Amino acid sequence: MGKIGKGILGGVSGKVANVVGANWKGIDYIRAKPLSVRNPRTDLQVNQRTKFALVLRFLQPNLNFIKVGYKNFSVKKSQFNSAMSYILNNAISGTYPNYLIDYSLALLSRGSLSGALNPVFDLSTAGQVEFSWDDNSGEGSALATDKVMAVVYNPLKGESVFITGGALRSDLTQVIQIPNSYSGDELEMFIGFINDAGTQLSNSVYIGSGTAL
Repeated sequence: MGKIGKGILGGVSGKVANVVGANWKGIDYIRAKPLSVRNPRTDLQVNQRTKFALVLRFLQPNLNFIKVGYKNFSVKKSQFNSAMSYILNNAISGTYPNYLIDYSLALLSRGSLSGALNPVFDLSTAGQVEFSWDDNSGEGSALATDKVMAVVYNPLKGESVFITGGALRSDLTQVIQIPNSYSGDELEMFIGFINDAGTQLSNSVYIGSGTAL
């Protein structure tokens, strides 16, 4: 219960109706009690929540990949928050409530290292995805010793299989084993590179989607 000291013109202490009173350095003041915002439902907030949930589902199974892929973009924020911010601002298409992630714009790694040249994937063997690319060693910042980073994302199951330091750029191929339970599921493939010292990364490249055998 709030109190009004020294009559109606006195200081207010505590809450009286929708007014909150307090004292700061001997000065009495009052302010209106703020409206509850525990569950705001404005159109803008609902839209943002919907987008956030969509990106969160995409990023959660790729969290450990992102910790590597965004490690050079985590100043004053975590790698996860950096990736969340980037994808929210650059890779959402559609209108509420039918938002989609544009995978071709959704970077899972970021950096200035030269990326994969002409990357493709092969799903013709059950239980695996074979990634391959052309050797661009010596072009730009690309070196033969750079290591491949690759992601196989299963949107239906909300799972991913990935590597963050696999075959060398000069090896031209990398096989990733996938669970048998992925058979018949549509998979999304991404590829990038990290240098041998682990200090430089390329932007990831979305290669495309395919159905697992």
